[in-house]
Amino acid sequence: MDLTLRVERLGFEYGRTPVLREVTLPEVRAAEVTAVIGPNGSGKSTLLRCVAGFHRARGRVRVSGGGEILYLPQDPPPPSSLTVFEAVLVARRVGGSGGGRREHEARVAETLAALDLDGLAGRRLAELSGGQRQMVGLAQAMIRRPGVLLLDEPTSNLDLRNQFRVLRSVRDLARNQPAAVLAVVHDLSLAARIADRIVVLHNGTVHSHGSPAEVLTTAMLSEVYQVDGTVQRAGNGVLTVAIADRI
Repeated sequence: MDLTLRVERLGFEYGRTPVLREVTLPEVRAAEVTAVIGPNGSGKSTLLRCVAGFHRARGRVRVSGGGEILYLPQDPPPPSSLTVFEAVLVARRVGGSGGGRREHEARVAETLAALDLDGLAGRRLAELSGGQRQMVGLAQAMIRRPGVLLLDEPTSNLDLRNQFRVLRSVRDLARNQPAAVLAVVHDLSLAARIADRIVVLHNGTVHSHGSPAEVLTTAMLSEVYQVDGTVQRAGNGVLTVAIADRI
């Protein structure tokens, strides 16, 4: 059976304030990336935390086909005396991966190289920037080989080069492992690059979902984000979103 994450009629409140209202997602399938977009306060991060089981929500969250659900928060790992290599090695061992010491260390080295972190392997986490530690957090998630990976703003603290490096790594993880990836993304152009499908949250409900070309429209930008914008397709097929409003 292929691994699939299903989220059906999810509801959640903070006190008496509704945050999620009957949220049903399209199936999040292995080898694919589903991006969740929407304005601030639309419930994106809360949705991921409910799927991860951190909030007691109404509705159903099911994973068919086995596999661990792993949630990676927006905040990077805290500074510590562990080196980058040690921190990722600990994550592999905590994840219960089999094999001996040499196999563990080889997998850590491979994962760090994929994220261009091998040059930082001997540096302590306390010596790194927030963006560098955020990439270490992604390496810790990737090395555990989850069946379902939930990412809350995986590029929020990163420069442009590392944003693309992280997005490529996430897509490679989804396709090659394979894993089902559900990621909250603020940048709409980045969402178009990484995602097989996009879900738009608005006022705690699903406004629309589909392929990037189906979802990213001028009508959606006006209705959901309340901005005038354009969606253009580059020669290589990549969609870009530009806001026409003056600052």
